Amino acid sequence: MSGLGGLNKSSNGIVIGLVQLQLPVVDTPPQLAAQADKICAMVAKARRGMPSMDLVVFPEYSLHGLSMNIDPALMCRPDGPEVAAFAQACRANRIWGCFSIMELNPAGNPYNSGLIIDDAGELKLYYRKLHPWVPVEPWEPGNLGVPVCDGPKGAKIGLIICHDGMFPEMAREAAYKGSEIMLRTAGYTAPIRHAWKLSNQANAFSNLMVTASVCMCGTDGTFNSMGEAMICDFDGTVVVEGGGIPDEIVTAEVRPDLVREARAEWGVENNIYQLGHRGFVAVAGGARDCPYTFMRDLVAEKYRLPWENQVRVTDGTSCGFAPPKRLYREGHHG
Repeated sequence: MSGLGGLNKSSNGIVIGLVQLQLPVVDTPPQLAAQADKICAMVAKARRGMPSMDLVVFPEYSLHGLSMNIDPALMCRPDGPEVAAFAQACRANRIWGCFSIMELNPAGNPYNSGLIIDDAGELKLYYRKLHPWVPVEPWEPGNLGVPVCDGPKGAKIGLIICHDGMFPEMAREAAYKGSEIMLRTAGYTAPIRHAWKLSNQANAFSNLMVTASVCMCGTDGTFNSMGEAMICDFDGTVVVEGGGIPDEIVTAEVRPDLVREARAEWGVENNIYQLGHRGFVAVAGGARDCPYTFMRDLVAEKYRLPWENQVRVTDGTSCGFAPPKRLYREGHHG
């Protein structure tokens, strides 16, 4: 149920607005500042258009556009003026917000980062994209894990970014840390449309978790982002879907209390629980081991595919980036 997009908000409901923001062109600091102003104006629009809204979510690349420009003059900091403006917009409009920045990293390439700010303007969650969309994106792999915060009405909220959502382990990690609502911000273009829908629904169902996902929208004269905002309920059903209208804010009510109920009371298909309690009908408490070779190999830093030597694309040269010389741990800084 969507409560007619949040118009009929229940006492246990949280209304989320997903902004299909018009894809911008940002090549200069003045353009960056102007785009930050537009995002703040959209926060105010969200509050005016849906007074019941609790959380407004902006897509990945909403501030910087899709140029992949890593010019330090365009990069942001968590304590910089752009984030301060976003915090003031949330405070002034008494609404939570989720935002995207490309973060300056003196030790290497910039991070692709996401923030959740509460309705008092306080930073509640900071995340760096773990899985940049290789070979297209130049961003440093994130090093902050998958954080979860307490959101509106105490709901547990997680945030992942774009390509992260194609790895089931990302949604599982968010759920394992308690996330009841997982946000996924993206800049995807049309070729990813089918996989976008499948993964958003699968991430919801396999973790008994609401997923709320949104892409940039429209064209910048070179790329066309697809919009395609969608909210999926914890059983995988689609609650609401947007299309390709730039600057449309797609809204729905979600119910974290029903997520909690399902996680506590479902027997069949309570997969997030059953993963760590295999066959509990046969053995007390279920098997608690790790039967998965890939998990053990990841922990041991020995992950290697049987066809590893046949993989052709292993750096960003096909997209114009020079092969990196630095190993990950040389730049693994907080």
